Amino acid sequence: MRCENADVLTDGRLVSPSAERNKGPIAEILCRVLPKSGCVLEVSSGTGQHVVHFARVMPHLAWQPTERDAKCLKSIAAWLAAEAPPNVNAPLYLEVHDEVWPVSRVAAIVCINMIHIAPPSATDALFRGAAQIMEPGGTLFLYGAFRRQGLHTAPSNEAFDGLLRAENPEWGVRNLEDVVYIAEKKGFDLHKINQMPANNLAVEFRKR
Repeated sequence: MRCENADVLTDGRLVSPSAERNKGPIAEILCRVLPKSGCVLEVSSGTGQHVVHFARVMPHLAWQPTERDAKCLKSIAAWLAAEAPPNVNAPLYLEVHDEVWPVSRVAAIVCINMIHIAPPSATDALFRGAAQIMEPGGTLFLYGAFRRQGLHTAPSNEAFDGLLRAENPEWGVRNLEDVVYIAEKKGFDLHKINQMPANNLAVEFRKR
């Protein structure tokens, strides 16, 4: 998740309006999807709003936020200092393309609004890294805008795709079927596709 255009609070926390809007609907899905116990790795935690909310709603899980952006890492730390959730670890630097991730074993992975603001190689790297640290049967949860069968699902998503590609030609709304193909090669099966507000999808994968 990007930290640009977020509001800055006096204590250093960044506040993204979109994260504030979607944290509730995403949490509702995660409550049904995630395991009863274990550690959940959030890849690309952004401002930190999501992980603080998820930890409050799902106190039975341990949460590990990660980011590659220094400004986002500072914001996550500020959110944890302000809210003091007992079940959230300190944020870690994570670049999905790295061969070795800074965590060794997790029950589930949550990745929100990342793969469309990264090169296509990031999707492959996400599933490769997840396969190395996730327990069999674990869930990998993706959220964001997707194309279906190569077509945009709404005019707003098409406009969003154009804005992303204008900023960086390697970015863009990904075709869900391509993501599923990559996931299957890395040992993950598509489990369920959930329709979400604002023409987004919540996509559940299970590790074989």
